[in-house]
Amino acid sequence: MTATMRPTPSACPACAAAPASEALAELDAPQEARIALSVPAVHCAACISTVERALAKAPGVQSARVNLTLKRVQVEADADVMPEDLIGVLERVGYEAHELDAGALSATQTDKSGRDLLMRLAVAGFASMNVMLLSVSVWAGAADATRDMFHWISAAITLPTIAFSGVPFFKSAWGALKHKRLNMDVPIVLAIVLALVTSLWETSLSGHHAYFDAALTLTFFLLAGRYLDYRTRAIARSAAEELAALEVPRAILIRDGEEVQVPVSEVSVGDMILVRPGGRMPVDGDVTEGTSEIDRSLLTGETLPVLAEPGHGVSAGEVNLTGPLIIRATAVGKDTSLHQMADLVAIAESGRSRYTSLADSAAKLYAPGVHILSALSFVGWWLYTWDVRTALNIAAAVLIITCPCALGLAVPAVTTAASGRLFRKGMLIKHSTALERLAKVDTVVFDKTGTLTAGTPELTNLGDHATRDLEIALALAEGSSHPLSQSLTRAAREAGVKPARVDQITEVPGYGTEGLWKGQRVRLGRAAWVGASSTEMTSAWLSVAGEAPQAFTFTDRLRDGAEEAVRALIDADKEVILISGDATRAVEDLANRLGIQHWMAEALPADKAARIQHLSQQGKHVLMVGDGLNDTAALAAADVSISPASALDAARVASDIVLLGGDLSPIADALETAQSATKRIRENFQIATLYNVIAVPIAIIGLATPLVAALAMSASSITVSLNALRLR
Repeated sequence: MTATMRPTPSACPACAAAPASEALAELDAPQEARIALSVPAVHCAACISTVERALAKAPGVQSARVNLTLKRVQVEADADVMPEDLIGVLERVGYEAHELDAGALSATQTDKSGRDLLMRLAVAGFASMNVMLLSVSVWAGAADATRDMFHWISAAITLPTIAFSGVPFFKSAWGALKHKRLNMDVPIVLAIVLALVTSLWETSLSGHHAYFDAALTLTFFLLAGRYLDYRTRAIARSAAEELAALEVPRAILIRDGEEVQVPVSEVSVGDMILVRPGGRMPVDGDVTEGTSEIDRSLLTGETLPVLAEPGHGVSAGEVNLTGPLIIRATAVGKDTSLHQMADLVAIAESGRSRYTSLADSAAKLYAPGVHILSALSFVGWWLYTWDVRTALNIAAAVLIITCPCALGLAVPAVTTAASGRLFRKGMLIKHSTALERLAKVDTVVFDKTGTLTAGTPELTNLGDHATRDLEIALALAEGSSHPLSQSLTRAAREAGVKPARVDQITEVPGYGTEGLWKGQRVRLGRAAWVGASSTEMTSAWLSVAGEAPQAFTFTDRLRDGAEEAVRALIDADKEVILISGDATRAVEDLANRLGIQHWMAEALPADKAARIQHLSQQGKHVLMVGDGLNDTAALAAADVSISPASALDAARVASDIVLLGGDLSPIADALETAQSATKRIRENFQIATLYNVIAVPIAIIGLATPLVAALAMSASSITVSLNALRLR
């Protein structure tokens, strides 16, 4: 076992923390605007690159991040930048954009897009079946006038169907060409048009072959692939939608003793709100009247109801179970914990790791590269066969088969699926590359108080004391707000102890509480103050005049899942280290209890950060788990970091992952999920690359018709999406 102890210069952590808190508050003052824009035309990696690059060049814009799942872009800009300016920027590069209300949901628009895709898919499928029946007759031997009639009927079905079902591809391609750029829908549209032109040409000349069935089937499978991609993202998006579903549209205000129902957007901080049994909390607040039980399962994963009584804090989205409650609003709108959590989900879903940049590069190179390959294929086959129809079909096949859909989906599909899985287990991914860094972790550093432990002391030796001493101690403890006094009061009351009559009770700040019991001076507080020998145990001492002082000892209760998390990490061959600012004895006891061999006691914030940096310099990949202001530097210094939802704001901002519930057991599973996600990303990247390496030569040498190319391209996209869903 290794242990390190550092001297603590101040006995009052609050005094030491206050200047840092003020500094953080100054840093947190809003100096910039956050603007959310809906960009419904975004659907691929090239679109993401174009939108982000265009916005980044706009004056005053600091950063822009596109969320492909929600089809929106989050822009960090100077306070004087207006949404109208950014909408104009996007319109100039061919993307329609609308400002999003910060509290509005995008689910309605997304559902509409899904229904629209499904309708176009159904029309294309119905038309394809009819044209295929006509084609069977031609293949069966229909000739001359009969064959021409079937071809013209096929044309009459195909042309309006393509005009309707192909709208998503035509609009996207036209928007790109109009602004002198290329995207992956340009060659798709070109392939469809080439197939139609070739078929009409053959039909007008009474030719033996027409490809109306191929053009329709191509459109059908392209729409099928795009719709399945939409469904994949919709499934992975369920975490964000679950949060959104918790938001309450209206609230019941108590005004002048009367109940008034108003939109939740009109609720202000300080308003009194009535929440009936079965209703959800519309805002964050404190209970002022009533007693009930609160279901927090959807928000934090806690399965047992929590008692709510006056003074208890509640969060938006929690369910009131048994009795009516009146709460005073403490946070509304964007400031509620539920809304902030929804924002974090959106950030997690828009995260892209290093593999995405490779996919973006491939998508940007795709259009000109494939156009060149297609043109060379057309020229080569025309010179070889002097058959324009054959050359056109092969050129179209090349355009279709090399679509980089699978490459563009390789990372986002996995990221959203993994984020959704971890969310359901009670963990929220904040940072874009957190999963990748989490997968590499080999060392886990825990803080003690508030992280491995609940941060609330519990009395351990109540039964060792006589009833008289307990009654005196209770009377003195009730006169103090110190955490140890509150813990002693709670334990004694639960044991049925009644306080003794103690007069002239006075609390001496920093020392304890004293009073007169039957004319004798009694004290409850520090060991040195009551004349006891010093000890490193967390304790409060009781002295009665003329008698030896007696110790009330306390321990910090373990947080739920702490033992399971540490055991699972050790079993997974991770090095686990405990670093705390607590006294050596308390840290050593906890380390022994959990089986942690390496620990560090009485560590200052700088000591924690230095230890993390030292581990990193040794080549370790460190995960830091902490919750306090004194953990902020260590959280930022670690390769990846986790904070409980109950942590201070500064700690949550510095961390990459937020633990939503009070249970630590998901931490070990998060490491396993991150490793699986990284593996899936590599597999998807390999699938997409292998597909293109094989498919391009096949198309160029003429072994893939436009129909086969459409099937192959859709199959690759679906394969990548299904592989990502294995994480669920």
